[in-house]
Amino acid sequence: MSETIQLALLLIPCLIVAIVFHEVAHGWAALALGDPTAKEQRRLSLNPIRHVDPIGTLLVPGALALFGGPIFGWAKPVPVNFARLNNPRVGMMLVAAAGPGTNILLAALGAILLGLYAGTLVAPPVGVSEYVFGGLQLFIMINVFLALFNLLPIPPFDGSHIVEGMLPRSMAHHYAKLRNVGMLLFIGLIAATWAFPEAGIIENTVGVPVEWVQGQFLRLAQWVAGA
Repeated sequence: MSETIQLALLLIPCLIVAIVFHEVAHGWAALALGDPTAKEQRRLSLNPIRHVDPIGTLLVPGALALFGGPIFGWAKPVPVNFARLNNPRVGMMLVAAAGPGTNILLAALGAILLGLYAGTLVAPPVGVSEYVFGGLQLFIMINVFLALFNLLPIPPFDGSHIVEGMLPRSMAHHYAKLRNVGMLLFIGLIAATWAFPEAGIIENTVGVPVEWVQGQFLRLAQWVAGA
């Protein structure tokens, strides 16, 4: 049980920071591109209470972590009215990309902090040092996973808005209709990972680029530690 509590104490803060910054980035990008909806609804705050979804931010990722599933979650979406953007098609893509882009920047920051911390160690980390070391590694992994997972072209993920903006208008119109079944696809994806764990659906798709990108950030941490 103590290991479970330790995992939760590491996982929950990392996930909250990653998800809150992800959502706020959408709102700030929308505001910069002409849509003040998020600002009007007071969602441009880093206060997690305004963004945390008890189920998507805490319960689901916590349960996935405890039972060995892929860790992902969600927050209450920041409201964006694409019709109010200066250029709706381009703006939609930029607003969507802002969330994953912010997670990549957070992962880079985590790698730099990990490198700086590792550079101060004169012995393998134990106790509090091991906790900090593991927390920074988990922070990098969570942000990389959230960034790449959200880039999947499945509504309502950010990747679907990017793809929609790149398609010709006639094709984009039909593609947008997938939003009506987007959550069903998402639930089906979660169910499939549990029903067929041996298939490694997440591991063999998103997991491959996640491991590669995470490896690059760990190399950055090693470089910082050596420098």
